[in-house]
Amino acid sequence: MIFADNVVNAGETAIAFSDLVATAYTHRVQLWSDGFYKTPGLSWDKDTLTGNPFYYFAYGAAVSEVVLDTLTGEWKLLRADLLHDAGQSLNPAIDIGQIEGGFIQGMGWLTTEELCWNEQGLLTTHAPSTYKIPASNDCPPVFNTSLFNGENPAETVLKSKAVGEPPLLLGFSVYFALRDAVANARADRQHGLYVAPASCEAMLKAMH
Repeated sequence: MIFADNVVNAGETAIAFSDLVATAYTHRVQLWSDGFYKTPGLSWDKDTLTGNPFYYFAYGAAVSEVVLDTLTGEWKLLRADLLHDAGQSLNPAIDIGQIEGGFIQGMGWLTTEELCWNEQGLLTTHAPSTYKIPASNDCPPVFNTSLFNGENPAETVLKSKAVGEPPLLLGFSVYFALRDAVANARADRQHGLYVAPASCEAMLKAMH
């Protein structure tokens, strides 16, 4: 079989690729391969809350510095220092990009992406067109990201670890920095910010 110039040739038969796909679709013939993977060694007893629900764990730490305007509730992330466990990284440049992207996404989730419902109970902030997501200007001017140097003890691909979702939780460092800033701005120095998202309105209300 030869596929060239958008035509599939099989022996003396030639058919346009688009026609072949359409014919396969109408005859319920699958043109791709798929499969399923079962993670080994997992077990979990929901009654006793014991077992091994995960194949391995990924760890991370973050420190954030923010400045807060006590008159308006506006804030700015000045600096972020991240350390994340990617095991034996397959591609440090890609992993660092994933970590920084997850951090900024988590920051937006906790500070600007407010959920709002109308009187009928329908979610009105259902897409980035209806709520504010972080932009390039929200990235801190000082942004340091490092990978923890250590192999994954589990039998993974070249001892690596996934970095698609865990870095999202590093964004909590921004929220906690804002909470501490609110507490320090109050006269009683006792109550911080305990609502999310930490919008400007929420912080202004918490300071008074």
